[in-house]
Amino acid sequence: MKIDIGVKYDGYFADGAWTYIIGNVPFKVLKLVEITKLALYKGIEKAVEGNKLSDISKAIENTVKPYGFGIPRNLVGHGVGYDIHEEPNVHNYYNEADDEIILKEGMVLAIEPMITLRSHKTIDDKDKITIKTADGSPSAHFEHTVVVRKNKAEILTEI
Repeated sequence: MKIDIGVKYDGYFADGAWTYIIGNVPFKVLKLVEITKLALYKGIEKAVEGNKLSDISKAIENTVKPYGFGIPRNLVGHGVGYDIHEEPNVHNYYNEADDEIILKEGMVLAIEPMITLRSHKTIDDKDKITIKTADGSPSAHFEHTVVVRKNKAEILTEI
């Protein structure tokens, strides 16, 4: 089960998500959840002043790729602040254009690996809100809103 919450407080937004295991699940699903969470924190480690936006994306992709999990191309993290979704997009895979964006202290980003057990392809459900994997395989999603700082990102949504 995934819980994804956006909060507006005093004119600013924060966004966070967490995947929870309920009941008995196969080992490969436990591994998917574990690696997706690890990918989140590896991405956060790169959210420091002077790094490129692509450093975050590469850290996520490099954490996930050895396991053969899918990385949807249409689901991304994002800037956050006055609106819940702002520029720039924070890809979960290397995107060459992101080499041009240098992280500056004070930037606020929602870093959110959304990873699937197999295929990277997704489909929209009939309700137009829910997104599912195209092959019906499980997925995992973790997200934190962070502030880029000089030496270490500040996590705003840690509980």
